[in-house]
Amino acid sequence: MTTKILLLVTLLAYSMVVSQSFMYLISLKTVQLNLGADAYTQFRKLIDASMRANFKYVIYTALISTLLLVVLTARNPGSLLFLCAALAFVALVLDVAIMMKGNLPINDVINSWTSDNIPADWSSYRDKWLQLYGYRQMASILGFLSLLVGAVFGGR
Repeated sequence: MTTKILLLVTLLAYSMVVSQSFMYLISLKTVQLNLGADAYTQFRKLIDASMRANFKYVIYTALISTLLLVVLTARNPGSLLFLCAALAFVALVLDVAIMMKGNLPINDVINSWTSDNIPADWSSYRDKWLQLYGYRQMASILGFLSLLVGAVFGGR
């Protein structure tokens, strides 16, 4: 029962992480590619402020619950649920590492811009941010799909 409850918590937290990826696939990437410099800068600043204030709790919950799921299922290291949970944890750590080393530093640069000092090459920052986020999307979607496979096919 403990494993099932932890799996539910992990799936819920991870689904909040991966929902961001799906929204970018559905529309947010296209929206950002169609914004002008000033609108893009305002959009990124607002999203960044909100995400820094709120999303960290989602990330912490997903990391902790996924790690606990790995530890709890490690009693049977050959089980599908253990393997899927371990893959999901690695994917989430990769997502967070790319965010910390790539996306957040770019956000810091963009946050320093004002309407009067947006650089001429602003779109290169946008494109680099989206490229890094694309790698994060692959990691988070792979991790979430792994958890789903473990939940559906790896349970007892």
